[in-house]
Amino acid sequence: MELKEAREQIDRIDRQLTDLFVKRMQVAQQVAAYKREHGLPVLDRERERQVIASRTAQAGEEMATYTRVLYNTLMDLSRSYQSGKNSRNSPLPDKIKEALERTPQQFPVSATVACQGVEGAYSQIACDKLFRQASITYFRTWEGVFQAVDKGLCRYGVLPIENSTAGSVNQVYDLMNRYRFHIARGVRLRVEHTLLAHPGVTLGEITEVYSHEQAIQQCGHFLKDHPSIKVHVCENTAAAARMVAQSERRDVAAISSRDCGALYGLTVLEDGIQDNANNYTRFICISKELEIYPGANKTSMMLSIPHKPGSLYQIISKFASLDLNLTKLESRPIPGKDFEFMFYFDIDASIYAPETVELVAQLDEELERFTYLGSYLEQ
Repeated sequence: MELKEAREQIDRIDRQLTDLFVKRMQVAQQVAAYKREHGLPVLDRERERQVIASRTAQAGEEMATYTRVLYNTLMDLSRSYQSGKNSRNSPLPDKIKEALERTPQQFPVSATVACQGVEGAYSQIACDKLFRQASITYFRTWEGVFQAVDKGLCRYGVLPIENSTAGSVNQVYDLMNRYRFHIARGVRLRVEHTLLAHPGVTLGEITEVYSHEQAIQQCGHFLKDHPSIKVHVCENTAAAARMVAQSERRDVAAISSRDCGALYGLTVLEDGIQDNANNYTRFICISKELEIYPGANKTSMMLSIPHKPGSLYQIISKFASLDLNLTKLESRPIPGKDFEFMFYFDIDASIYAPETVELVAQLDEELERFTYLGSYLEQ
């Protein structure tokens, strides 16, 4: 058979497939109407398993895997279509609508904000980028920031979540699983690390360096070039600078920001020592209540899925079927659960788009553990 003839046959088959697909979705609409009338859920997992098993057996051994993938996709599309036609049991659409109506049109200029570390920390710099006049309360740990927001001590909290060089801040992701909160804003901060020491000290005198573990990871090449320098992890880059400033030793230095050097009276020994010149850290601004400000074009969520083949694929296929762009996928083990993970998703999607609300409503209905973290603008 010539290639042209084969392609003509495929075109004819595709036209038939399209006609049959449209008919199938029209019948699915009738199914949705019946389920709505009788108060039945859209998802019927037993029915789906029966259909997939039957069609897979029909296809034969060679095509079994491909047929299973095809019908899993068809089921996802059918379920998505039915959910769009039926009123949902999920309260999320109403919650989102209420938040959109309740949230002011402008992000606050001033607020009480919780940050980890001390004055000069990158969290404080990110906070100042978000708020013109923030009343900042500092906490020793990131958990302290979550607790401050959870207990109402501060309206907002600012936390690092991802670095372009060192990757995700795992401790923050783990804490996200333990506290109830929403993301109200995001900001990307360019991070430029400097080596700070007492005035008059030279690089050759330094024997020990202090900084936060993320900053240490981001400056790996510089530290590798100075193997005689002993590295110590501390709670924060700003705390490291303050500790060096308070020390009488001349052989200690801190990896921190130039601003911290000016704040604590330290001298810059080396500038821009991070591995990547384009070194950025993403920060999130969290709140207890759901707040959705105008311009929200990113949506975050976390969920757990059954520990079985194809579970993650079925979730990701939903993004594809609704033409939503998945920009972040992070997994973290669930404490006390063997081989079970919590997945964190970021999607570039406007919350004003019906398909975004449709997606979160579907996931909320279908999954045992699902949390909508919020929709927000990232600066």
